[in-house]
Amino acid sequence: MRAYYTADEVRAAEAELFTRVPAGMPMRRAAFGLADVMARELRERTGGVAGRAVTLLVGSGDNGGDALWAGSFLRRRGVAVRAVLLAPKRAHAEGLAALRRAGGRVVSAPSAPEDLAADRWPPEAGAHGEKGRDVPWPVLELLGKPDLVVDGIVGISGHGSLRPVAAKIVAGVRCPIVAADLPSGVDPDTGAVSGPAVTADVTVAFGAYKPVHVLAAPHCGRIELVPIGLQLPSANLVALEPRAVGARWPVPGAADDKYTQGVTGVCAGSATYPGAAVLCTGAAVAATAGMVRYAGTGAAQVLAHFPEVIAAESVSDTGRVQSWVFGPGAGTDADARDRLAEILATDLPVVVDADGLTLLAAEPGLVQGRQAPTVLTPHAGEFARLTGSEPGLDRVAAVRKLAESWQVTVLLKGRATLIASPDRPVFVNEAGGSWAATAGSGDVLSGIVGALLAGGAHPVIAAASAARAHALAANLAAHASGTAGAPISASPLLSHLREAIATLRELAAA
Repeated sequence: MRAYYTADEVRAAEAELFTRVPAGMPMRRAAFGLADVMARELRERTGGVAGRAVTLLVGSGDNGGDALWAGSFLRRRGVAVRAVLLAPKRAHAEGLAALRRAGGRVVSAPSAPEDLAADRWPPEAGAHGEKGRDVPWPVLELLGKPDLVVDGIVGISGHGSLRPVAAKIVAGVRCPIVAADLPSGVDPDTGAVSGPAVTADVTVAFGAYKPVHVLAAPHCGRIELVPIGLQLPSANLVALEPRAVGARWPVPGAADDKYTQGVTGVCAGSATYPGAAVLCTGAAVAATAGMVRYAGTGAAQVLAHFPEVIAAESVSDTGRVQSWVFGPGAGTDADARDRLAEILATDLPVVVDADGLTLLAAEPGLVQGRQAPTVLTPHAGEFARLTGSEPGLDRVAAVRKLAESWQVTVLLKGRATLIASPDRPVFVNEAGGSWAATAGSGDVLSGIVGALLAGGAHPVIAAASAARAHALAANLAAHASGTAGAPISASPLLSHLREAIATLRELAAA
């Protein structure tokens, strides 16, 4: 599993490291790794290292020191390095001296944002600043003509958005950005962005991955980890690697039959929403459940798509199952409420989604205190109905609180899907895109979770594994037409689910 550590956890590990190694060594290690990544980026993007140009955006903290030391290493490799000091009097002294010794150029940014205004063009730039296109001339003068820009503005101690001067300079960058440890302006622990922030092409994480690297992945770009010798505790935020998901996915053995592989019960769909029944049931079928039994009024449509499903009109007539999925398109009337209550009264694992969550929001007692495993799969709006408030900026804390309060497993959907279960780390799955943000996608996800629960998986592992396979299926569907990033709907997502599972298994076997 990949572990993510909060700013406090990393600072504590750094304090311990400083007792074991000479002063300055951790920063040199981080800076050397940063310089190595930057050199590779220059080589891949421009064809070489010597003779290229790099501009460092340097704040007052240790991240600024990391950037300055990295600049000194690059300067020795023939790179033209310019450092823009955003807080000249508080720049890291040793790093600044090292850059100057190596021949780097140092300039100071103005303290007032109006000094970077677009109307401060020199006469030779013309009335509209043709030389700088859409970038104010003072910003161009500060940045130079870099092939790469390094964001060393703030580190893990920084919170809030970029200050006005930094925001104006960052807005003027017209080349790839490499962030030192994390993109400035993005909260290190929550990934929240409350104003201007850096969007990096590459982020070089020092010593450990932080929550920002997965919760704000679009701002981080590709993540490169540079070890610096930290001794870290058990993490409270983790991610299942694709190989681990593939290795855990149920594979029938020689003695297995349709019953031992897990029988999934699905109660979904209605006359108004028959498609929800098809998508949810089809996902359970594709996720390699040994058998799927359907209960509801959408039997005709389900059987038309999946004749292998065993259908009944009521929960009581369904027969033996090993898990239940309730909710997608099921309705919120009295009959739906009674079906949900009947399912929750069993001692089987249950997934509750969509309309089922609306029913629970009105009657939490149906699930609170339940002893058997229960997985709730809300999106942000459904989460708000369940709890009375939006997840907010700290989604990890919010999902953990609901799981602990209700003693259930909660899967909070999003590009970074979070899965919390009482007394366990929070699991996170970064989808790598938002292709699955489409109608019916959640119906597919709940069916996958139900199939894995029927196979005996722990609820948090079932939910995390389902989220990974679901995201991969969405990415495969988006690229299936040959046009990268084509919009998708839930039906092709369902059709690519088997391919996604096969890919995960292949990764595990490699």
